[in-house]
Amino acid sequence: MPISPTKFIPLRNIRIEDRFWSEYVRLVREVVVPYQWRALNDEVPEAEPSHAVHNFKIAAGQISGHFEGMVFQDSDVAKWLEAAAYLLETKPDAELENLADGMIDIIALAQQPDGYLNTYFTIKEPGQRWTNLAECHELYCAGHMIEAAVAYHRATGKRKLLDIVCRFADHIDSVFGPEPEKLKGYDGHQEIELALVKLYQATGEERYLKLSEFFVNQRGAQPHFYQTEWEKRGGAVHFNELRMSHDYPYSQAHLPVREQQTAEGHSVRAVYMLTGMADVAAWTGDTKLLEACKTLWSNIVRRRMYITGGIGSQSYGESFTSDYDLPGDTVYAETCASIGLIFFAHRMLSLEPKSEYADVMERALYNTVVSGMSQDGKHFFYVNPLEVNPAATGKNANYNHIRTVRQGWFGCACCPPNIARLLASLGSYIYTFKGRTVYTQLYIGGYADWELDGSKITLEQQSEYAWEGKVQFDITADNPTAFTMALRVPDWTDGVSVTLNGMPYPAFAGEDGYIEIDRVWSTNDRLELEFGMPIHRMKGHPLVRHTAGRIALQRGPFVYCLEEADNGANLHQLYIPRDGQLRATSSKEMLGGIYVITADAVRGDTPEAWQDGALYRKDAEWLPTPVTATFIPYYAWANRGEGEMTVWVKELN
Repeated sequence: MPISPTKFIPLRNIRIEDRFWSEYVRLVREVVVPYQWRALNDEVPEAEPSHAVHNFKIAAGQISGHFEGMVFQDSDVAKWLEAAAYLLETKPDAELENLADGMIDIIALAQQPDGYLNTYFTIKEPGQRWTNLAECHELYCAGHMIEAAVAYHRATGKRKLLDIVCRFADHIDSVFGPEPEKLKGYDGHQEIELALVKLYQATGEERYLKLSEFFVNQRGAQPHFYQTEWEKRGGAVHFNELRMSHDYPYSQAHLPVREQQTAEGHSVRAVYMLTGMADVAAWTGDTKLLEACKTLWSNIVRRRMYITGGIGSQSYGESFTSDYDLPGDTVYAETCASIGLIFFAHRMLSLEPKSEYADVMERALYNTVVSGMSQDGKHFFYVNPLEVNPAATGKNANYNHIRTVRQGWFGCACCPPNIARLLASLGSYIYTFKGRTVYTQLYIGGYADWELDGSKITLEQQSEYAWEGKVQFDITADNPTAFTMALRVPDWTDGVSVTLNGMPYPAFAGEDGYIEIDRVWSTNDRLELEFGMPIHRMKGHPLVRHTAGRIALQRGPFVYCLEEADNGANLHQLYIPRDGQLRATSSKEMLGGIYVITADAVRGDTPEAWQDGALYRKDAEWLPTPVTATFIPYYAWANRGEGEMTVWVKELN
């Protein structure tokens, strides 16, 4: 039996109107999705070619040519279609729908008679299907196409893409499974697991849920599938290295998933896997699988997550390393990894409404995810460092993966379309239902409606949450209706006041972190919240050696950073006195309108003070100079040209 997952309000009932987020939704609709369509069609001269649409046209027989790009290039098209679907669900757009329909027609022609769909193996290695799952992402690409199809069917009612992926899923089900004649494998990059659960929910076909459960259960089983696969290939590898076939933790295949105690390997793969595990646990009632999700959640957020919600400490393998190993300058923290962490948090909220999941979801969303896209919607970060020195980047090989400015596109372009599909679907992350309780997980302004006891209820949220901590809810109901409003108390606030219809209401949060108001609600009922927004001097755990003696500033959901544009070069020379004042002020003209934090600070010796050119001195006198340091929200860095940046700053006793 299912574990009674919390139901999320369907996106069609959400409209975002929010001071902070509306601009991002507009950017995705008007700039990001059109720009990415051009990029996928290789029409952006300054961006690295994608070849993704080109490959589909070759596989469809429309043009001749050779496969180009990454082996998983199909997934970029699928993620674009998914983002387009979410946009169509919230607002009709005939031009966008025509583009999507045209792409779906091409995909239909590229599908093989037996249902198989993958341009790489159709064009380049037609006889090698399913022979290198450790490296070649066939099921990963399938999963993204399935997600796109489910979203597009829900948005438009059109079944063409849904029918395509059902045929593909049926083919996959004929190849994989516990039966003796089938492959006992799973993809190197998890994605099919969560996608099949979505397909099950959309179609009611239980075979898809059982296939997802099979992939989850098979990972890490012995004899090891990747080893067997490699031996069958005669030791051949796709990427000229053995890591993907032999480094089992890289793909979280070192142990069965219920036995894994720490988050290992490629960080995106890990959180996609956990999202699928949570989905399967929800719909099968597998309590041991749920406990495994909780164990790995705890390891990630308590020992292996950056203050910005980034995960993945090292560039090698884009992976986790060890507990408390969180360097800020060589960090990887791929944008996709934080998006995957949001997916995981979202699914955990569907299993048990606890504010800690929403707190992490909010942290990753307001910091790393938004940092991954420039304010013009045309440039992107793949890697999200917490400290940057352009003078070292490009010369020190340890920083080769770091970019000091956002890029127009990438040969491996998983992050830009991932950002687009997340922001396009943002409304579905705001509220959850369980029983007769509606939980507010994110305070994002807009409208939501649903039916309860035959009464249509509309919830209008007006939010100044991001910058000022103020939220207002107005309720409209056809008939007076009893239900519970559960209001999350974020972990960054130092207090909250609540008024109901103008009268103070006791703001008591339960152990799960929500203020619950159970009453009969009627039209014109109004709830108002105001969260305290202190400036926090955040410190790292004592075992995080990279943050020892340093602080980071946080106000509201935003982590802040120093940038060279405001403070000059050599940011490592700035110190914040422990008793120095911190001030938050609104700057409406700066970076689209933000709050900046100014701090009493001191700057250490300047290079000019060492006029003899010595590299080291004994007993050197330290001559600090009082200055004012200016901090901006981390998400907004690198929008004013190249320069130094740091989140963690030395504290002066």
